[in-house]
Amino acid sequence: MMADLLNSSPSLVNFGIFFLLATLFLFVVLGYVTYVILAERKVMGFMQLRIGPNQLGGKWGLLQTAADVLKLLLKEDIIPKLADKPLYILAPVIAFAPSFMVVAVIPFTDNFYFADIGVGLLYYIAISGITVLGMVTAGWASNNKYALLGAMRGAAQMISYEIPLVMSVVGVILLSGSLNLTDIVNAQQNGWFMILQPIGFILFFISAVAELNRIPFDLPESESELVSGYHVDYSGFRFAFFMLTEYTYMFAMSALIVVLFLGGWLPLPFLGFIPGAVWFALKFSVVTFVLLWLRSTFPRVRPDQLMEFAWKILLPIALANIFLTAIIKEIINLF
Repeated sequence: MMADLLNSSPSLVNFGIFFLLATLFLFVVLGYVTYVILAERKVMGFMQLRIGPNQLGGKWGLLQTAADVLKLLLKEDIIPKLADKPLYILAPVIAFAPSFMVVAVIPFTDNFYFADIGVGLLYYIAISGITVLGMVTAGWASNNKYALLGAMRGAAQMISYEIPLVMSVVGVILLSGSLNLTDIVNAQQNGWFMILQPIGFILFFISAVAELNRIPFDLPESESELVSGYHVDYSGFRFAFFMLTEYTYMFAMSALIVVLFLGGWLPLPFLGFIPGAVWFALKFSVVTFVLLWLRSTFPRVRPDQLMEFAWKILLPIALANIFLTAIIKEIINLF
């Protein structure tokens, strides 16, 4: 259906259909965010020998996050007296908008996608980089030293880890010969890039965790040092926007990992009778679980360790991986 819409000529009807589909998909993402937060709390509870939320919504606390979100939305919206009011109000929007925009290029199956552009991977990387502007704007506009420190940490971290993140997928681009995400999935018919590019996969996953500001790389928010960092002065629905941004990026990044390294909707051998959408959902769920798992497993690293790890370890390995992949591909082409 989506492919047929893309091939049709632009019109107000098409605009209305795409707007409706985008709105519906926004609710899907909101549902994901709601229940991945619940899943995170339950996973952490089990790993720490606790029960986790179990009061609202039965034994599993299925309505706990919804109640928390409602409470958050009903809270008073406070703007600090000395804050830069226009930028303070604009910052959550700058942070959230790119997180939802990047989802447009993720192909969930061979027929279900929103924008099948030739440089989908480049689009994702370019648009996601805008979020750091929202983070810096929030930290500076709050006129709070803890918020500013968190914003500076966040900017340094996200810019630094974008470099190994981008370089880790160069091997994937070399093997697939395309920046189009659908073509990258189709290039994995004979083997997932997680197997063909194990170094690139590990580099990408580590860099993705840092880009998501997740433990052990949650330096911009580190509660024990910066009392939540760049959004410490935000409350109510504006704070909810920052939380929504974080988990929407988790959705987008998990989907991107599935597309780039886990074969997207492609099935395992001899299991092709299972629909591609089911395969995508299963792989996506595994990646999301691993991201939740890490939070209960690793301690937070120091800021100096964080930066040294990106520049002194990940970057040289990424360069070596590109060089090695190019050599291997050239040898294969010769024979």
